[in-house]
Amino acid sequence: MIAELSEQAFDDQPQRVLTVAGVPPESCAYALARYSRSPDSIRDSIDWVRTHDSAKFLESFYFQYGHASIADLGHVVLCLEGISELAATEAEDEQMWDGQARSSRYQDFGKSGFITPRELAGPDAERYQAAAQRLLKLYQELHGKVFDSLCGKLSCPDTMKPDAYKRNLTARAFDVARYLLFFGIPTGVGQVTNIRTLERQIRRLRVSEYEEIRELGAEMAAACARKPDCAWDESSANVPVAPTLAKYVNSDEHRERMRRDLALWALQNLGRAPTDKVPDVDLLKPADPLTEIAATLLYPVTDRPFRRLYEAVSSWSEARKREVLDVALQSRTRYDDLQREFRGAPYIYDIVMDIGAYRDLHRHRRCQQFRQAYGTGLGWSTPTVLAECGLDTAYNDLLRATFDEVRTLPAPGSHYLLPFATRARFLFKMDFAEAEYIARLRSGVKGHFSYREVAWKMKQKMDEVEPALGRLIEATPPWVEDPLTR
Repeated sequence: MIAELSEQAFDDQPQRVLTVAGVPPESCAYALARYSRSPDSIRDSIDWVRTHDSAKFLESFYFQYGHASIADLGHVVLCLEGISELAATEAEDEQMWDGQARSSRYQDFGKSGFITPRELAGPDAERYQAAAQRLLKLYQELHGKVFDSLCGKLSCPDTMKPDAYKRNLTARAFDVARYLLFFGIPTGVGQVTNIRTLERQIRRLRVSEYEEIRELGAEMAAACARKPDCAWDESSANVPVAPTLAKYVNSDEHRERMRRDLALWALQNLGRAPTDKVPDVDLLKPADPLTEIAATLLYPVTDRPFRRLYEAVSSWSEARKREVLDVALQSRTRYDDLQREFRGAPYIYDIVMDIGAYRDLHRHRRCQQFRQAYGTGLGWSTPTVLAECGLDTAYNDLLRATFDEVRTLPAPGSHYLLPFATRARFLFKMDFAEAEYIARLRSGVKGHFSYREVAWKMKQKMDEVEPALGRLIEATPPWVEDPLTR
């Protein structure tokens, strides 16, 4: 028998749940670290930190002694404004990351102009800008015609308010129009991360192949050193956000060298790639951790499907597999953690999809994600609704011309011209719970038709590989539609 607790019984107890607000991130980390190391109340720990230097504490215990968990206790809010969609995609590429970018479904990106990458100048910049203008012009035209077509096919239900009806169809029209948005479109990202994740993010961005992203990493570090640009009240307005982090954060030179060394090894050792195709959504269940790690290390520096890499590596001797790992680790110092390529998972999805779909699926953090180099080799996606609107010819002609420009402009600046319609190859490692979640959520009728198809194929592949588990995934087939549901 369980005794019932009265309100009086709770009133007689000391307060067990205390909230903390308004403490600067580094001071919060210091206070919670001290709290874990003493019998004092959190009130006492915060009072202690008010009179002691949190910077000295973090310098000693986090940056010198390597007590990394301390940095998990302080969280920093950063907003990245006026950055390219390419930079936003790279900034969000952290597993322990929380945030959101501007949505292409609910905003008209045709009015925001575009960013010209620093890598392009003179005639190259002029060609880029002319091609970008053509994409935006058709983007606006396409949105209007798709909206009109949807209104002609779908009348407003009696149970729906006209404003809601218009908003829903406007969003659906943007789902189609966004295929003509490109990586150079400006956007904004708001993020909340702990100090350790922020440090890792900045270090990674500072070794990017793109100049904008390298500069963004440096700007993020500088922002941590100064007073907040937006403060809730006067008490926090004059306290630097994370000055100790800004003082010590550097570039992830190991990651940069690892990618370069692996790319050279792959060029010298892999030979010709198989020409047979694999499905756009493929699923593997790796049997050997060494083979999985070696194949994963090679995936981002090649253009091969993961299945073909895994099969090739499986046939190698253990000594050759270990050679790949040794090449990856030859630049590692005692201060460098193993890179994410060394993390495994029971299920590996290798997916060819358009960049727009990837921008949505990229939000799923409970998995390890990798991508191959952006380019034009896998073509582009064409929404079926364009034929109904009589815009498929104009759309495909423009995509063909844009891809020609991308191929003749110098990389990596040319990547900024890649439309969201561009298909690329991405690797997602996950457990079954995450596979079920993605397939169930992203296949729903509220979603974008591109990633709905990917999610449905993920469920089908699980049916093939693990029938007993696949039956548990309640995914919605892409032919089940409800455009008025958002």
